[in-house]
Amino acid sequence: MGASGGGEGESSSDAGKNTVYIAAGIGTGAFGCLIAPLLFLLLLAGTIVVCALGWIFWPIVLLCEIGILDCDGGGGGGGSAVDTDQVVAAFNSDGKGALKEGAVPVDYLSRIQDAGVECKQIGAIVIVSQIQLESQFNPKLVGPDGKEGISQLPPDKFKEFGKDDDDNDKTSALDAADSIMAQGRYMCSLAKEIDTLIANNEVAGNSLDMTLAAYTVGLDAVKQAKGVPKTDKAQSYVIGVRSSFALYSESVDLGDDEEYPSLSPRPTPSTT
Repeated sequence: MGASGGGEGESSSDAGKNTVYIAAGIGTGAFGCLIAPLLFLLLLAGTIVVCALGWIFWPIVLLCEIGILDCDGGGGGGGSAVDTDQVVAAFNSDGKGALKEGAVPVDYLSRIQDAGVECKQIGAIVIVSQIQLESQFNPKLVGPDGKEGISQLPPDKFKEFGKDDDDNDKTSALDAADSIMAQGRYMCSLAKEIDTLIANNEVAGNSLDMTLAAYTVGLDAVKQAKGVPKTDKAQSYVIGVRSSFALYSESVDLGDDEEYPSLSPRPTPSTT
């Protein structure tokens, strides 16, 4: 697996399953209400393309289909002629490049930037891409297994890493600032653990991928697999997070902000 240390033997059928996870995660996120109907049809086409060409091209397929990229290079689809190599490079990057600030909901921008400098291993692009997949920027989301908030940390992990980061005299996973900063601290803690495991030859693969996998399936699962576990949950999470890197990377030119309002500074999504 090009971006994930544990997925080199992934079959085309597994890639198709991963497409379902990615579409579900992205479909209600950055473009949410605007493209939800399209994604249902896109899923069918995307699965075929992913199975035929490999999961690494899924972000390009998505951006082509929604019209952001002119994948024919002729400008005929109304999208911006973008070098798709930039999209692939962003997908495969370490997520530590410059953040496209205008693509981030304005109320969360400063906290995401702060969380992205908690440690050298984890950048703001990783933090915002996780939030995109975890909650689609819904700070009041209550998910499975008691997970709460914009970053959907397990309760025990929020208890360990959460602080009163917004100085409102309470520490709550339903406070976006507390949740995002706890996410940053937890990711940094996992990244340092992964670095140690790599140094001791206990795991092998891409360190960021293993950190992301540990975030969603737990560090013990990564240790046991000696890398990114070859499970749908772990593999699709890594791919799903990486699929948003191009949307939030300053190095990827997705066109003029006026032409693509979704890339202009975004208001905080309504939670009502």
